[in-house]
Amino acid sequence: MGGFTVEGGHRLEGCLTVQGSKNGALPLLAASVLVSGTTCLRNCPDLTDTRYALLILNGFGCKTSFHNNTAVIDSTAADRFCIADETMREMRSSIVFLGALLGRFGRAEVSAPGGCEIGLRPIDLHIESLRALGCVIEEDGSRLRCSCPNGLRGATVALSFPSVGATENLLLAASVAKGRTRIINAAREPEIVELAGFLNRCGARISGAGEGILEIEGVASLTGCEAAVSGDRIAAVTYMTCCAVTGGRLTVRGVDYNSLMPLVAPFEKAGCRLEHERGEIRFFAPQRLKGFGMVRTMPYPGFPTDSQAAFAAMLCASDGTSMIVENIFESRFKYIAQLNKMGADIRVEGRIAVIQGVERLHGAAVESPDLRGGSALVTAALGAQGVSRVTGVQYIDRGYENFEGVLSSLGAVIERK
Repeated sequence: MGGFTVEGGHRLEGCLTVQGSKNGALPLLAASVLVSGTTCLRNCPDLTDTRYALLILNGFGCKTSFHNNTAVIDSTAADRFCIADETMREMRSSIVFLGALLGRFGRAEVSAPGGCEIGLRPIDLHIESLRALGCVIEEDGSRLRCSCPNGLRGATVALSFPSVGATENLLLAASVAKGRTRIINAAREPEIVELAGFLNRCGARISGAGEGILEIEGVASLTGCEAAVSGDRIAAVTYMTCCAVTGGRLTVRGVDYNSLMPLVAPFEKAGCRLEHERGEIRFFAPQRLKGFGMVRTMPYPGFPTDSQAAFAAMLCASDGTSMIVENIFESRFKYIAQLNKMGADIRVEGRIAVIQGVERLHGAAVESPDLRGGSALVTAALGAQGVSRVTGVQYIDRGYENFEGVLSSLGAVIERK
C-alpha cells in the first residue's frame, strides 16, 4: 500500500481550491440510479470511494464514465438491484444506495456496509424508516432482502437521532413514493441540502432542507440533470489544521464559509484568525497555538465528528489543555495512540480525550487507523521535528484527492512511496 514520508518543520503558505465534497458526491451518485436518463456531476472528487460508487452503479447496469472530475451516469438500462458483498465492504456510505434502489425497482439486496473501523454504524434507523414507507426488510445472515409489495407510500417518520444516512435514504425513497412524507428530526448538514436541491432539479418536490422537518411530496418519476458537487468543508478544515501546526497562512477557495461556522470559534480560541471575502477564506495561524478548552462533537450545526481528529492533532503542540468529547462514534480515538508515539500527551477516558499541549512533537513511524485519523497523523507530522512515516494511506485516499500533491504545493515536504 505504501505510505507517506513527511519531513516536519516547513511552514505552509499559499492558495488552494478545495476538492469536491466526498460526503456530498456519494449520495448524488446514489441518486443517479433513481432518476431516469443521464446524470452529470461536475467537481466530483477523484477518490477511491468515488470509484467504488461507480463500480456499484455499473453493477446495476448503469453506464458510467469519470474524467477530469466529471462523472456521467446513464441509468437507462439499469436492471439489477443487488450490491455484491465485497463492494459493500469497501464503503461505509454504500448503504445510501438502499433508498435509491427501492425507489427505482421496489426491491434491493445489500449487506452491512464496511469501510473505516471508527465504531458501529447501526443501520437500524435506515431499516425502521424505510419500513415506515411500506418496505418489507428481511435479514438473511449479513444480507438484507428488501421489497415493497404494495409500493412505497408516504408517511411521517420521526428519527430518534438526526442521522445523515437515514435522512438521505428517506429523501431518495420518498421522492417517488405515493403521497406525502414528513421527516421529523431530520439531519441538517449541508450535504442534505445539496441532495434535496439536486433531487428537486430532477423533478422532486422537497421542502425544508436544512431544517429539522423535511416534507416530500412524492412524484411519479425523476429525470437526470447536471449539477456541480459542492466544495468539501471537511477537507478545507483539514488543510487549515495542517497550516496551523506550521504557523502558516492559507487562502482557501471553493467552499462555503457558512458551512465552516461550527469550526470558527474553536479555531479562534486556538489563536487562529479567519477572514472571508468574495468567495475566499483567508486563514492565519499564530506562532504558537493555544488550548481551546472543550468541544463536543454534535450533529450539524455542531462541531463535526469528521474534524475532531484534525483538531486533536493541531492542539498536541500548544499552550494549555484541550478536551474533546466524542458523541457520535464510540471508537473514533484509535489514532490517539499513534499521536502519543510522536510525543503527544493525550489521555482517553471513554468518549473523552484530554490533550495536554507539549513543546513539540517528534517524527515517528505511525499507522493510519481510518480516514480522518490518518489525515490527522499527517497533520501532526507536518508540525513535528524530524521525519515521520505514515502508513495505511489507503484510508486517506478514500477522502482526500491528491493529498500529498496539495500539501506539497503549499510548501510541505511529503512524499508517497
